[in-house]
Amino acid sequence: MELRLDRLATLYLVLPFSRHASDPELSIPILMYHSISDQDESRTRAYFRTCTRPRVFADQMAYLHSQGHSTCSLEEALANLSAGTRAETKPVVITFDDGYSDFYREAFPVLNRYGFSATVFLPTAYIGDRPLQFKGKDCLTWAEVRELNDHRISFGSHTVTHPQLRELSPPVIKEEIVSSKKMIEERLGCAVDSFAYPFAFPQNDPEFKTMLRDLLRSAGYKTGVCTTVGRATGDSDPFFMERLPVNSSDDAALLQAKLAGAYDWISTPQRLVKMAKVQVTKLRKHT
Repeated sequence: MELRLDRLATLYLVLPFSRHASDPELSIPILMYHSISDQDESRTRAYFRTCTRPRVFADQMAYLHSQGHSTCSLEEALANLSAGTRAETKPVVITFDDGYSDFYREAFPVLNRYGFSATVFLPTAYIGDRPLQFKGKDCLTWAEVRELNDHRISFGSHTVTHPQLRELSPPVIKEEIVSSKKMIEERLGCAVDSFAYPFAFPQNDPEFKTMLRDLLRSAGYKTGVCTTVGRATGDSDPFFMERLPVNSSDDAALLQAKLAGAYDWISTPQRLVKMAKVQVTKLRKHT
């Protein structure tokens, strides 16, 4: 197994301490997957990998089922968090970004086996009547999307072209989030209420977040997720809820720790690194 400092810190520093904490805050884990495939990511650091091998994914879902976890939608999760309601079961939200076709072949049969629901976020420019590719991988077709939608799989927007929204003007951002929502709704004949931010979320830019939140709300979205690490809580922004990244490098111990909240500490160094990058960029512009 690859040596992971984040894993070591989580399992041997944060987790033991968290077990002694009293009255934990109500929270719901939102798992973030991308591709369910055997793609080789050995040259990518474990933290940044976006593929989960089918066998590993099956083991992870089996683990959730064995531990009594149930799945819910983003809207249901938000309602529970807003009301401060603790469910009798252990709710978790399962999400998939990018709309890859391997979801249909590999992930859905496993989810269906356990009666699990999930939300898939589609970059609509890459969803067609025939397979189109995004980042060199086939994406779902509209026929597959419709079939999945009939079997407890929900769909949300991941923009049209998957751009870095922060680099675009407000009118272009609006077009990305409005057109993708409209396309999915026309194809499925049902409302699309959820949005997933593409790329790393600029959590240190309050002005941008306010502008984007207003655009999402005016477009009719009710919930949203981003790449900020952590579990969703009652204090989470409904349009930018935190998620827990999962890939093939997550063994049962690390997955369990993430579900328990012992991985939430990552959000602090994540935020500091982003702040440092912003400062470096500013310095370069002035030199």
